[in-house]
Amino acid sequence: MNLIDDLRARNLVHDIMPGTEEQLAKEMTSGYIGFDPTADSLHVGSMLQITLLRRLQLAGHKPYALVGGATGMIGDPTGKSAERNLLDMDTIEKNCEGIKKQLEKFLDFDETKSNAAVLVNNYDWLRDYTFLDFIRDVGKYMTINYMLSKDSVQKRLEFGLSFTEFTYQLIQGYDFYYLYNTRNIKLQMGGADQWGNIVTGTELIRKKGSGEAFGMTSPLITKADGGKFGKTETGTIWLDADRTSPYQFYQYWLKLSDTDAEKSALSFSFKSVEEINVLIEEHRQAPHLRKLQRAIAEEITEMVHGAEELSFAMKASEILFGQAPVDVLRSLNEKQLLEVMDGVPQVSGVKEALQGEGLDLLTFLAETKVFSSKGEARKLIQNGGLSLNKEKIAAPDFKLKPAHLLNHHYLLIQKGKSNYTLAIFN
Repeated sequence: MNLIDDLRARNLVHDIMPGTEEQLAKEMTSGYIGFDPTADSLHVGSMLQITLLRRLQLAGHKPYALVGGATGMIGDPTGKSAERNLLDMDTIEKNCEGIKKQLEKFLDFDETKSNAAVLVNNYDWLRDYTFLDFIRDVGKYMTINYMLSKDSVQKRLEFGLSFTEFTYQLIQGYDFYYLYNTRNIKLQMGGADQWGNIVTGTELIRKKGSGEAFGMTSPLITKADGGKFGKTETGTIWLDADRTSPYQFYQYWLKLSDTDAEKSALSFSFKSVEEINVLIEEHRQAPHLRKLQRAIAEEITEMVHGAEELSFAMKASEILFGQAPVDVLRSLNEKQLLEVMDGVPQVSGVKEALQGEGLDLLTFLAETKVFSSKGEARKLIQNGGLSLNKEKIAAPDFKLKPAHLLNHHYLLIQKGKSNYTLAIFN
C-alpha cells in the first residue's frame, strides 16, 4: 500500500492536489509541515502533523519540519476569532529549541541517510527581507480578491482582521516558494484549515517560478463530544513531560471514548490498518476491557516518552484502577505520587498528632469528613472495605503513626474498590 492509499484508509486525506500521488510514486519527494512556536512544547493537537511527517519518512520520502520563527511574530489568523499576542525573538528561539527536541523523538535526523529529516526556521530567510522587496517580489502575484476569498480570512472579517495577519498567507506562500527553490521541496502538508495557505504557495511557485508543487491536507481531529482534541478539563495535553507528566499523558489516551479511540488508532498508531481493524473488532466484542485504549496509550506514550516512562505510567495506573502491590505505591517519589493522585480528593492532617500512641483512625476519618461518622467508618472496616496505602485495615481501633505515611506526608485512603482520598499531613 502506498502512502496516500494508507492515509486514505486511515481517513487522513481531506484535500489533495491532482498529481500529488503520482509525484510521490515517481521519486523520493521532499515535503514539509509548519509548526508555530507559540510555546516551547508541542501538544497532542500537533500529533497528527508530526505523525504525517513520520509516515512520509517511513515511506521513503524526505520530511522537513518548518518552525515559524518569523511567522510566529505575526500570527496565523486560521481558526482564530481574535488576534493573538505577538512573541519576542528570545521567546521564539526558546520555543523553537523545545520543539526541535520533541521532533527528534519522531523523525530520523541522521544526516548520513538520503531521506534524513531536516528542521528549518523561516526567520533565517525572512529576517533580512525588506518590506519593499517583499511587496515587489511577492505581493504583485496575488490579487486582493484572491486573498479575501480564503476561508481563514472570511471567517475573521466579522471580528476584524489586522493587515499584519492578512499578510500571513503571503508569507506562508513565500516559505513554500523559497523551500521549493532552495531545497527542492515539492509538497506541503497540513490540517484542513491550512488548505488556502498551501494553495497560495503552489500558486506563487507557478506564477513566479513556472514550477509545479503539490499539497495535501488532513481532516481536523475533534472529539466525539465536540470538544477540542488534546484538551481536558485541566487543560492542554503537552508532549513535554514537565508540562504534562507521562502518567497523565498515558491516562489521557486510556480514558478516550470508544469512538475517539477508534479514530485515534487509525490516525496516530503505526500499526497497519489491518492490525488496527482487528483491534477495533476485538474491542467492540468486549469494550469493558478497553483493549483498544490500552494499545493506543501504550504505543503513543512510549513513542513520546520512552519505554521506562511507559512502564511507570502503567504501574502507576494500577494503583488507582487496578490491583497494584503495596511496594509499587511505596516506590513512588513525592512528585510521582502527586502526579498519580492528581484529581483525587484531599484532606489535611497534623503530623504531630501521629506521635506517641498515634492518631485514632476512626476519629480522623470522621473529623475530616472522609466518613460521615465513626460508626460508618467502623462498619466498613469490619466488612473489610477500608484500605490505607493499598493495605486492608482489620482493626477499628487502628492508630495512625508516622511510619504509615508515604514520603513522610501522605496517606492514601481507599473506600471500597475505587473511592480514594489523599490525606496530607504537615
